[in-house]
Amino acid sequence: MLWVKAFHIIFMVTWFAGLFYLPRLYVYHADAKDDASNQRFKIMERKLFYGITTPGGIVTIILGFWLIHLMGYGVLSLFWMQAKLALVAILVVYHIYCGKLLIDFKHDNNRHGHVWYRWFNEFPVLVLIAVVLLVELQPV
Repeated sequence: MLWVKAFHIIFMVTWFAGLFYLPRLYVYHADAKDDASNQRFKIMERKLFYGITTPGGIVTIILGFWLIHLMGYGVLSLFWMQAKLALVAILVVYHIYCGKLLIDFKHDNNRHGHVWYRWFNEFPVLVLIAVVLLVELQPV
């Protein structure tokens, strides 16, 4: 079980790294004025989203459900696990929305400014803090 837990944490770090950096790229992309920068950001965003962030999220979730199986499904009745899974579901929605924004940038249809993306970029930080506190403190 420790190996599964270790790789769950490793892939969770990978997922969050992508979720931290992708909106930061959007900040800079929203400010890009020339076509060369616009094209460069499109490539960087696509590679980050599809090559790192999405695989990291998928493997994190698969390993998380494997851990639940190993711990026993009774863990699903605990508040901290229910809250963690709710936050993971919210994070999945955030991830999907990042993909929608990626498509908007791909089609030169961005509707937000760099300040909006700066605020948007802070959301996964709050989720990460909450998830770590829930797992480590396991409040009743």
